Amino acid sequence: MATRDPYQVLGLSKGASTSEIKKAYRALAKKHHPDTTKDDAESARKFSEISAAHDLLIDSEKRAQFDRGEIDAAGKPTMSGFNPFGGGGPGGGPFRGRPGQGGGFNPEDLFSEIFGSTRPGTRQARPAGGPDVTYTLNVTFVEAAKGGRKRVSMPNGKTLDVNIPAGVEDGQQIRLRGQGGSGPLGGAAGDALITIKVSAHPLFERAGSDIKLELPVTVYEAVLGAKIRVPTIDGSVELKIPANSSSGKTLRLKGKGLAGKGKTGDQLVSLKVVMPDEADDALKSLAVEMLASSPYSVRGADFGNNS
Repeated sequence: MATRDPYQVLGLSKGASTSEIKKAYRALAKKHHPDTTKDDAESARKFSEISAAHDLLIDSEKRAQFDRGEIDAAGKPTMSGFNPFGGGGPGGGPFRGRPGQGGGFNPEDLFSEIFGSTRPGTRQARPAGGPDVTYTLNVTFVEAAKGGRKRVSMPNGKTLDVNIPAGVEDGQQIRLRGQGGSGPLGGAAGDALITIKVSAHPLFERAGSDIKLELPVTVYEAVLGAKIRVPTIDGSVELKIPANSSSGKTLRLKGKGLAGKGKTGDQLVSLKVVMPDEADDALKSLAVEMLASSPYSVRGADFGNNS
């Protein structure tokens, strides 16, 4: 039986565009594909004819040769268009695709889309994975600094134990593989995406892997020096305040910060000298005496100079 005109097979005119060829092929292939028609010999014959017509027309070079009469509907050279030195090398049959031809269209993609598999006899396509689920996990400053384990109930009903790494940052996301929504048709489950939200601390402030703390001290402690217990994420420790310390002076507690890349940060303690609500007579007298006997300047020459 002679091979029918590929345009007639697909129900198209000779001026059909590439998208029209794909659309016609998609509709007919779905109707006559062996996966839906099973043992229907006539549908199998039509499917083979449809595929051959598509393969010829979707290849811009072969379509042009057919339109010029150089090859027939089966892709074989005609007497009028025969050229012993022309295209199509060994093994390059009339319906064999070539890299870069066919407008980038791969029929395998169509079968995967329509039937969830590749052509009969080829490897089964991987089913689509399930959706990811998201959750915002609120943790305290200390929990984020030291790490730990928290149990959460996800929107999909799952209860998960989440390991919080020490030093986790606000907004950081933790991915739990396979803990999301179930995949259709036996596909792999999606992931659970846990976004960490770190609550503010009344005393501590994060600075990279360091922790900053402002420590109020009295005038007497600043002048004479003192030993003061200060809070850290590991509990209170004793800090020595040097005599004659100014407000703003920063003292460092080594290793009392957050876990970082390769090392643990420090705690930076900034002193803030706080005056009493009301200075008593003794303090005022002391200030007058100091002003008279040993005055000193705390401002440089640039202060008060508006030029």
